[in-house]
Amino acid sequence: MDYLYILAGAAVGFVIGLTGVGGGSLMTPLLVLGFNVQPAIAVGTDLLYAAITKASGVWSHQKLKNIDWMIVKNLCLGSIPGSISCIYIIQYFNLSAEAFESIISISLGIMLILTSAVIVFKDNIARHFKKPADYTPSPFIIICLGLVLGILVTLSSVGAGAIGGALLLLLYPRLRTRTIVGTDIAHAVPLTAVAGLGHFQLGHIDFQLLISLIIGSLPAIYLGTMVGEKLPEKTLKYIVATILLLIGIKFAI
Repeated sequence: MDYLYILAGAAVGFVIGLTGVGGGSLMTPLLVLGFNVQPAIAVGTDLLYAAITKASGVWSHQKLKNIDWMIVKNLCLGSIPGSISCIYIIQYFNLSAEAFESIISISLGIMLILTSAVIVFKDNIARHFKKPADYTPSPFIIICLGLVLGILVTLSSVGAGAIGGALLLLLYPRLRTRTIVGTDIAHAVPLTAVAGLGHFQLGHIDFQLLISLIIGSLPAIYLGTMVGEKLPEKTLKYIVATILLLIGIKFAI
């Protein structure tokens, strides 16, 4: 079965390289629907997978000075406590396996639907809610945003990238898109690492699966990036958004 997991990692990695989206939003449903992995195991394993694969992205963006560390700090002030609190509440209430799986499936479905909408309508949303070029949100707003992302990402492994990035784009019109992307990735690494370690404490990590996914995805991300240079980005993103919407509906109902 290992080689199939490697192929799954390669497939998702290729899509990430091709479109820039699809990490948690494709990996988790692929594991659940394609390989019959328990939703909790899929979410926990994918969170650590995201932390590891995105870490190299932080290094690259830092060298290019594409990260605003003040924004990262404020996001983490909300998201890290949010993630830890979420794990603690799960432990405290000692939910049955069936109830916990149900919460994760519904959360996953909602986040997939939201992510698909953000991918399709991000530019329209940005135009509609356009802020003055000199607008800067208060740290409190960013901390609250981080808190919400921390809880949702811990429950679903989805949203740190597409949704977090889109909201930052709306809140910081003065920043270059590359800085938004770099900042979003820099925040996603500690968030997914903490959330992943929380799931590890709950027994929701399959390390054999994790290693197989990483082996497949790293070279595929590079290949997808090369191919993506020659294909229409909008068409690819609409395809990904449609897939996420359909999968999200399936999980949510």
